[in-house]
Amino acid sequence: MRNSLSSSRHPWPLVAAVAAPLVCAVLLYAAVHPAHADDNAASEAQPSVAVQTVRVQRAAIAQPVRGFGIVAASASNLTTINLPYVARIAQMRVQAGETVKRGAPLFVVQADPAAVLAATQARSALTLAQGELTRTRSLYDKGLATQSQLASASKAADDARDALAAQNQTGAARGSKVVTAPFDAVVLQLSAAQGDQVQAGAAILQLASGSGSGRDARANVTLGVEPTDAAAIHPGDAVTLHGLSATLAQSSVEGRVVLVGAAIDPQSQLVNIGATVPLAQTPFIPGTRVSGDIATRTGMHWIVPRAAVLRDGQQAYVFQITPQSNAHRVAVSIAVENGDRYGVDGALDPMLGVVTSGNYELQDGMAVRAGGDAAR
Repeated sequence: MRNSLSSSRHPWPLVAAVAAPLVCAVLLYAAVHPAHADDNAASEAQPSVAVQTVRVQRAAIAQPVRGFGIVAASASNLTTINLPYVARIAQMRVQAGETVKRGAPLFVVQADPAAVLAATQARSALTLAQGELTRTRSLYDKGLATQSQLASASKAADDARDALAAQNQTGAARGSKVVTAPFDAVVLQLSAAQGDQVQAGAAILQLASGSGSGRDARANVTLGVEPTDAAAIHPGDAVTLHGLSATLAQSSVEGRVVLVGAAIDPQSQLVNIGATVPLAQTPFIPGTRVSGDIATRTGMHWIVPRAAVLRDGQQAYVFQITPQSNAHRVAVSIAVENGDRYGVDGALDPMLGVVTSGNYELQDGMAVRAGGDAAR
C-alpha cells in the first residue's frame, strides 16, 4: 500500500519541473511584446505637418499710396488764349473737347479799325520823330540849335520807337490773322463765338495741355492723398491711374509725380499731388475722375506672400523647408506692404520654399510633409 501511494504522487514534481520554464518564457514574452508595441506607436505618433510652399525671389517692390482726383484739374496745366487788342472773331476753327496739335489753327480774327489805326499812327509818329531829330542835329552842327533842343528831339524819337514796338507786340494788323495752338492740347472751354467782338485781354478759349516732358513737364492730373502718406511721396515716383466709372474700371495709364503739395487743402483736408500722365489716345479726357496708385519706398527686397509672414510679439518671421523636410524659422523685417505681398529683409535661402499654408502649426525643426508649391 505504501509503495502504491508513493508511485501515484511521483509524476507531479516532474510536471512542475517542466512547466516552470514554460511559464517563465510566456511571462518574458508578455513583458517584452508590449514594449515593442509602445515603440511602434511612438514612431507612428511622431509630429508631421502638411504644408504648402512658394519660391521666394529678390526684386523691386513698392508700397502704393492711393489718391483720388481729376484729370486736368491743375491750374498750371491750363492756358487761356486772348488778344491784347480789340478784335472780332471772324472764324472759330475748333470746338470744346477737341484735341489740337501745336501750330493747328484755333480761330481767325480781324483787328478793330481803331487798333489798326493806332498801329499806323505809331509808325507815322516814328517817321516824323526821326525826321525831326535829323533836322535838329543838322541845325545844331551849324550852331542854329541848342543842346536842349537836340536832346528833346532825341527823346521824342525814342518815345515814338517804343510806342511802335508796343503796337507791334500786340500783333494788330490789317486784314485777317490766324491764331494757332502754342502746344499739343485739348480745347477745354470756348468763351467767345464766331462773330463776337472781344475786348483786349478777354478770354477767347482755354486749353488744357497734354503731358509735358523733361524739365518743362506740367501736372495734368491732381490727386488728393492723406497727409500722413504725403511725406513718403517724392517727384519722380511712378503713378498708375484708374478710372472710377464702370466703363473705365479696367483702364489704366502710367505717369510720374511732378509736384508734392506742402499744405493741406482746406476743402478736402488732403494734400494735393500733381502728376504728369500721357493722356493722348486714352479715354481719360479732361474732367475724368480717377484714382491713382503712387509707388513709394521702391526698393529691392525678398517678395513673399502676406500669408507666409507670422509675428511673435514684435518680431516677424517665416518658415522655410530644409532638404531634410524640416521647418526652419527665419526672422525677417517687413520693409514694404503691397496688397497681398510683403517686401521683407532677412537671411532667406532662395533655393528653399517659404511656407504659406500650415505655418501656424510649425515649430523650428519640426518635420513636415510638403504639399508642393502653392500659387503665388
